[in-house]
Amino acid sequence: MNLVYKFSFLFSFLLFYGISVAQVSTFSNEFMSIGVSARAHGMSNAQVANVSDATAGYWNPAGLTNVEGPFQVSLMHAEWFAGIAKYDFLSMAKTLGNREKKATIGLSVIRLGIDQIPYTFFLVSPDGTINYDKVSEFSAADYAFLISYARQLNDKWSIGGGPKIIRRVVGRFGKAWGFGLDVGAQYKSGNFRAGIMARDLTTTFNAWSFNYTQDEKVILETTGNVIPVSSVELVTPRLILGGAWGKRTDNDKLGILVEMDIDFTFDGQRNTLISFDPVSIDPHIGFEADFKQFIYLRGGINNIQKALDDLNEQKEVLTLQPNLGLGLQIAKFRIDYALTNIGNVSQVLYSHVFSLTVNLNKGNRSPRYYE
Repeated sequence: MNLVYKFSFLFSFLLFYGISVAQVSTFSNEFMSIGVSARAHGMSNAQVANVSDATAGYWNPAGLTNVEGPFQVSLMHAEWFAGIAKYDFLSMAKTLGNREKKATIGLSVIRLGIDQIPYTFFLVSPDGTINYDKVSEFSAADYAFLISYARQLNDKWSIGGGPKIIRRVVGRFGKAWGFGLDVGAQYKSGNFRAGIMARDLTTTFNAWSFNYTQDEKVILETTGNVIPVSSVELVTPRLILGGAWGKRTDNDKLGILVEMDIDFTFDGQRNTLISFDPVSIDPHIGFEADFKQFIYLRGGINNIQKALDDLNEQKEVLTLQPNLGLGLQIAKFRIDYALTNIGNVSQVLYSHVFSLTVNLNKGNRSPRYYE
């Protein structure tokens, strides 16, 4: 129990230190708020308390201690705008030690990118003629690399965390490196699960550098554009609290899992259910029902926001985003699908999201989130 107290003290200290440092931050790394895995999106990203697979490196590193077997892999792919924007995720988890003092390491990689963007700076020659041979292509992509370590303290508590590296690239013109720290904990007792996750705990920064030729700078100036200069962006901490409850029938055929998460952000007033400067509070809830841990039905509600009424622009109405999902466990493989507006971060229409999880364990079944 002393370890739990020590961890709680360290967790609180780092959290409040991060908040105090990040008061001058700006919005950045929004691609890290989208979420990963079709299972999570089907449940409206309510994962902090119940996550028990390789995706825990993103949702809550402490959940990595629930990974069954020696090794697990999870992949996700999504596209928007007829395939113009692509979002990919890969995570791996490797268990260490014994079941009493179980430890797990994880590696997660995220890429959000738009490729084959036309580069038209020199499309128009100095004499006014158009030369399409001068048109080339470049990519704009955001990458994240998360390294996680989790350890089971006892039969109730698990903790986890690790650094993350951010790499953002806009062709050869702009590049940024960023670094941050995520820390989480999970608690379980009977059918109840609780989780806490602190993202960007000590404030994550992105250091940008830009490289334009003299000719490109002239074009930017003559067309009324601003020439970017090197800068540093800061990302404030995000605290997520979650509680989950699950139950299986006596014959073990049917199971139900319900989780509610509450996100706290500290970077100013956002359009969330509860918001005031500088704290915004965003609740979301999801459920999962399964039959013999073979087929899964999921749903949830998130992005509860205030919007102007279409008929009366002086009146505010409350809007919310429903999500649906399905899962199928076949031997070592779990195939998940979600119909969701992927985080509503990108303001796109509903998308089809698919993910695959491979469980390399003796039972070849998904881990049990409850008894």
